[in-house]
Amino acid sequence: MSTKDSAEPVLLRRDEDGVAWLTLNRPQARNALSIALMTALEDQIAAIGRDPSVKVVVIGGAGPAFCAGHDLREMRANPGRQHYESLFQQCSRLMLSIVKLPKPVIARVHGIAAAAGCQLVATCDLAIAAEEARFAVNGINVGLFCSTPMVALSRAVGRKAALEMLFTGDMVEAARAQALGLVNRVVPAASLDEEVRGLARHLCSKLGLAVAIGKEAFYRQAELGLEEAYAYAGEVMTKNMLARETEAGIDAFLEKRPPPWQAPR
Repeated sequence: MSTKDSAEPVLLRRDEDGVAWLTLNRPQARNALSIALMTALEDQIAAIGRDPSVKVVVIGGAGPAFCAGHDLREMRANPGRQHYESLFQQCSRLMLSIVKLPKPVIARVHGIAAAAGCQLVATCDLAIAAEEARFAVNGINVGLFCSTPMVALSRAVGRKAALEMLFTGDMVEAARAQALGLVNRVVPAASLDEEVRGLARHLCSKLGLAVAIGKEAFYRQAELGLEEAYAYAGEVMTKNMLARETEAGIDAFLEKRPPPWQAPR
């Protein structure tokens, strides 16, 4: 780890108008997911889950890359089954914490997102990428199949596209990543923050309760069979309809006025 990496926090947080901006801050290491960085990110996700002032989370990276994946130097400095098992369990726990967070998480991708970095993009609920961004699950190039990144990737894009990325390790350009469904939007680098901020603010204007209910339901129903998914979704809709805030929102719509949680324009 460089002197710069050692002297500065590995993760930065800035709150702005209900949005928590988290920045991976290991630029000299291309924001590789060291144990310390994963721990810091996991801790912040947990803190944000308890913070009612935060409605949306944005994850970005400092320096030229979004995230180059796991820290291979750190991994090789600690060889052995116990260390590797602990490392990949921690990474899986981190990714699950993002999925389980009852608030939308947006990936702000300005540069390369490789291996576990691509997994992080695939795990986030939404993603906006700069035109220069590149994506890969390239562990295969060093003889390590990206099995844990595969879990998120295969749930974000089609099977054949995921397998091509996993088998070849080739870089995928931003436009192709959008076509595959890995990212939502591709914009010029100069417009990236504006686009991310605009989307985040738009999400902040929605009823947080409904967003939380919907996010959990989205991921749960995706793992169910069709009939089970409809039965579960019907229960979720009923729960949502019975919420006092939802009743107020529907009444406001019928009366042609803004919902109570949305500031008048």
